[in-house]
Amino acid sequence: MEIKARMPGQIIELKVSVGDKVEVKTVLGVVEAMKMAQPVPCPAAGAVKEIRVAVGDKVKAGQVLFVVE
Repeated sequence: MEIKARMPGQIIELKVSVGDKVEVKTVLGVVEAMKMAQPVPCPAAGAVKEIRVAVGDKVKAGQVLFVVE
């Protein structure tokens, strides 16, 4: 499952690593958008397969941030 950015912004924190087990609503990272920190929750339980961003990256709405299987 691909977890995408809901709005454009900048990655300010990553809270998981590749291989981590996650549950529904686990916060995977934080995007600063419109001067507010927006958590990126996981919509399903699984394991983090890929992290496609790094802290400091600027992201666009709809850009894939994480892949969870």
